[in-house]
Amino acid sequence: MYTFYLTWFNMNKFVQIIKISICFIISAGLLLSCQNTSSKGRSSSLSDNLKTAGGLSRNEIDVIFQKATEHLLNAWDSVEQTKRLPRSIEKGFRPIRDWTSGFYPANLWISYEYGKDPDLLEKAEMASAIIEDEKYNTQDHDIGFRIYCPYGRGYDLTNDPEYKEVIIQAAKSAIQRYSPAVRAIKSWGSRPERDWQYPVIIDNMMNLELLFAATRLTGDSVYYNVAINHALTTMKNQYREDYSCSHVVDYDSLTGAFRKRDWNNGNNDPATSAWSRGQSWGLYGFTMVYRETRDERFLDQAEKIADFLLSHPNMPEDMVPYWDYHAPEVPTFRDASAAAIMASALMELSGYPEKNGKRYFEAGEKILKSLSSPEYLAEPGTNGDFLLKHATGNNLKKSERDGTLIYADYYFLEALLRYMEIKELNRVSLKAG
Repeated sequence: MYTFYLTWFNMNKFVQIIKISICFIISAGLLLSCQNTSSKGRSSSLSDNLKTAGGLSRNEIDVIFQKATEHLLNAWDSVEQTKRLPRSIEKGFRPIRDWTSGFYPANLWISYEYGKDPDLLEKAEMASAIIEDEKYNTQDHDIGFRIYCPYGRGYDLTNDPEYKEVIIQAAKSAIQRYSPAVRAIKSWGSRPERDWQYPVIIDNMMNLELLFAATRLTGDSVYYNVAINHALTTMKNQYREDYSCSHVVDYDSLTGAFRKRDWNNGNNDPATSAWSRGQSWGLYGFTMVYRETRDERFLDQAEKIADFLLSHPNMPEDMVPYWDYHAPEVPTFRDASAAAIMASALMELSGYPEKNGKRYFEAGEKILKSLSSPEYLAEPGTNGDFLLKHATGNNLKKSERDGTLIYADYYFLEALLRYMEIKELNRVSLKAG
């Protein structure tokens, strides 16, 4: 067996992954066992003779990041002039209060992380500064998307103490929306027209990473405990027996009792909706919570969500899902953002469960190959300066259908970084063996 140390699942959010100086051996490899060397001494393994022949080469990934850089820089003049951030072709450049505002600066950080271009570093710092005041936003749950995606990466790459303080303040703001009765963070405000008292959406799982980071940075367990309680409440009430989930769960704001499942995105039948991006949010979120806690309950949840997705009869051959797995009309619009989030989650999940690591890796690799094809990957100067095509924001509300989404680009690039690290470690293990 070839044994090596897996560093990309550490508590510093993949700082090491771009320290790769030589090309990959692409032909074939065996990834038999790996150990996580995070600051908490966690361990994980991936086995079953993982074969990577036919995957993406380093040259292909270079080209993708070159394209990403061109797309990002093409948008820069508008960002600098308007102090607004790009969201999609349809919705254009949005104010910093938009839930997607953190993804453009985060994409600049990822591209800098990959190529160490000083121009990208300067622009990542400037774009992040535009949204810094969002660290005080207590109006919704999306502060994790807005702040942690760019500032978490920025802090890992620069150790800038000011970035650390931004992250901590954002976490303080986030937990203002936590209810001890519900044991979850309120996603949006109450909506009488929808009969919502205390709505919690599956997307909120993604914002728990901000809270785990705050505990690491401060030593204060309050953030960690809120994150755990939220994850357990979501696991208990958001998921059905088949491990699909509804988009929204509403709770009694006084007692914390479960009231109902509902929708805001996806198929509008709360009993059957399996909104594809929501399923990917859940897979990613529970995988991340397992990384931060090593609590086997969260790993089990992530695996069962993955099994639901990978075995679903409505999953297309190229593994870029339709907007809802239970949509009333299939085939219909795809959602490249759901695919990108799922690929990134599968790359991480593949490093944890020994028996299923190969399956998860190969599924994530197949998604990345699809998204890297001309069908989904845009050339510079096209597609409104967004990287991926065929992403769908909210089909039922006729919003951002079959178009572009800045967060689709973010999770695609993140998934590629994770994929690169696995491939490079595989190459090193073979050479060492």
